[in-house]
Amino acid sequence: MPLIPVPAHAHTWAALTRNTSYVFGVESDEDTRVVQWYWGPRLPAAALGQVTEHAPGWIVTGFLDPDDASELLPVDGGRRWGVPSLQAVYEGEVRSVELGFDDAVLGENEIEVVLRDHAYGLRVGLHVRVHDDCDVVERWVSVTNESAAPVRLRRLDSGSWVIPEQAGFHYTGAAGGWGRETHLQSGVLPAGETTFGSRTGTTSHKANPWIMLGDATEDTGDVWTVALAWSGSWRLTTQRRPEGDVAVSAGFGHEGLTWPLGPGASLRTPSALGLHTSGGYGAASRAWHDYARKHVLPTPGEERPVLYNSWEATGFDVTEQGQLDLARRAADLGVELFVVDDGWFGARTDDMRGLGDWWPNPERFPDGLRPLFQGVHDLGLRAGLWVEPEMVNPDSDLYRKNPDWVLHYPERRLDTMRNQLVLNYARDDVRQWALGWLDQLVREYGLDYLKWDMNRSFSQAGWAEGGDLVWIEHTRGVYAIMDELRGRHPRLRIESCSGGGGRADFGMLHRTDQVWTSDNTDARDRQVIQRGFSYLYPASAMSCWVTDSPNPITHREVPLRYRFHVAMAGTLGVGGDLTRWSAAELDEARQLIADYKAVRPVIQHGTLHRLAGTPGESASAVQYTLGDQVVVLAYNPFALDKQPPRRLRLAGLDPSAVYAGSDGSWHGATLMHHGLTLSTWFHSGPDYRSEMVVLRRV
Repeated sequence: MPLIPVPAHAHTWAALTRNTSYVFGVESDEDTRVVQWYWGPRLPAAALGQVTEHAPGWIVTGFLDPDDASELLPVDGGRRWGVPSLQAVYEGEVRSVELGFDDAVLGENEIEVVLRDHAYGLRVGLHVRVHDDCDVVERWVSVTNESAAPVRLRRLDSGSWVIPEQAGFHYTGAAGGWGRETHLQSGVLPAGETTFGSRTGTTSHKANPWIMLGDATEDTGDVWTVALAWSGSWRLTTQRRPEGDVAVSAGFGHEGLTWPLGPGASLRTPSALGLHTSGGYGAASRAWHDYARKHVLPTPGEERPVLYNSWEATGFDVTEQGQLDLARRAADLGVELFVVDDGWFGARTDDMRGLGDWWPNPERFPDGLRPLFQGVHDLGLRAGLWVEPEMVNPDSDLYRKNPDWVLHYPERRLDTMRNQLVLNYARDDVRQWALGWLDQLVREYGLDYLKWDMNRSFSQAGWAEGGDLVWIEHTRGVYAIMDELRGRHPRLRIESCSGGGGRADFGMLHRTDQVWTSDNTDARDRQVIQRGFSYLYPASAMSCWVTDSPNPITHREVPLRYRFHVAMAGTLGVGGDLTRWSAAELDEARQLIADYKAVRPVIQHGTLHRLAGTPGESASAVQYTLGDQVVVLAYNPFALDKQPPRRLRLAGLDPSAVYAGSDGSWHGATLMHHGLTLSTWFHSGPDYRSEMVVLRRV
């Protein structure tokens, strides 16, 4: 069983994954606490009870509680001065929470440890779930107000995780901004509290909800990761105490919010996910990819089609004939999915108007979209459409009819961004409206694909009926619409977009098939972004486009081959203006798309190894392995005088097997320990050289 009681220790359990043990239990004296005893490599059953004691050397003083950092859910109350995962305010402005152990409901893969604050009627459930096919531990919290008086929650995290003592604590996370998402940030974890998060209403471009801790390299060392499966505002706080403890508390929301919990009401947090590996950051990433494929992605085994998106070719100038012309050109290249972007609906001829009026523009499409999508399907292509269901322009029929549907406060101004306001998906009527027109579009036009965009942060986030619950219920409303659409249309596939990579997380990936990684399609910049994305999320979920040169955002000129090879590292797409590509470029693109399709299963579903180099800054490479096939994408953005390595050492091969490629055969041991000589890396040449190496075990 993946979850077992620990013998001879009352109210102590071990959550067992394939390679790790997570041991926790109840400590009861005058102050009940549920504490984490151990999290690391899997222990023999007989050894599980040996870890249930505190480390020696604690000095108990009037200024420090030795258990303060070890709890699964430290509360605001009692002898606790660290980061609280639960803050509640009871009737009479009582802010001290005191929980006692009540029960434990144990299943095969899951346990709920039930705690109660009997004086004020608060029930708290600590949930732990594991799977026997991966190394991720899932945790969440449920709270119920069993009293007749209201309770206000000021913080409710999904739980706190203790990181075992190490010689040095290093952290790695993803930070950035629009156009530079998921840039890796790392360093020595400082003493005190370090917080990553978002106050925007979405996951955000500025940070991604995960952190890795450990003294490790890409290939060696212990790594502990905590990630949050949530697509709204969030907060992840590390606490490193001078005494040596490190804990990570993660949950939805941000400071300053208060969530009312009326009599009988309940609230459940999203899952916080923990993973440990002894194989460095690379092994941690591969374990996360394994978890995503088995327990997150809705269509993990499918091959993602090569898509074409019309936005950069046409902007808002969307017409039936113009789109069909692009579709014919895309089909000729071997593209499989054609996506019509913004500008097809209402009075939407620019970004000032029409958002919210989701019917075909009557001047541009007098016969509706049916002829366009029939033409797309006749070309043998799947049909996709861009939508932005959560936003509205003030200059729209929808807003003029329903001004109260947007986030707002009475007597406060309405700030627009991108000329937009945010619709309140916490409202039943807004959700019913959205589901109605989305369902109709998919059904009427036989759509195979929706690009679901979300292009601005929350502001004036008022909701008279629910107060600060809007920060939670809006995200859950979006989840509900996506879930219902997929239930009604099993063939429908959805891409998550939020001004690029502003909503990429395990909560969103549970409902979408891939994520638009960044609006920045510059190949060199994308290498950096894609490396950070790969730390948690698999290649099949990473949308990558080939666009024009000079790049429309950075104005950098990069050869077509390099642009394609960078985009081949995930789910390949094309977004350039094909009417301006030369015959030679079209021929080269046609061949490169065919090359990608030949190895697509390996890239999208294979085991990833990040090999040598710093992507976008020096010669680098990524490797994918699936069964007997190996694909290596190698890059060198600079000429020879930048001193690239002479050989590329591969990883994860069978050392005794022989691998054959177009230039010869090598033993696996040779490829891993001696390396492969690449012309991209070693021979002289211009900037921006790249190649794809395909090997097969024989």
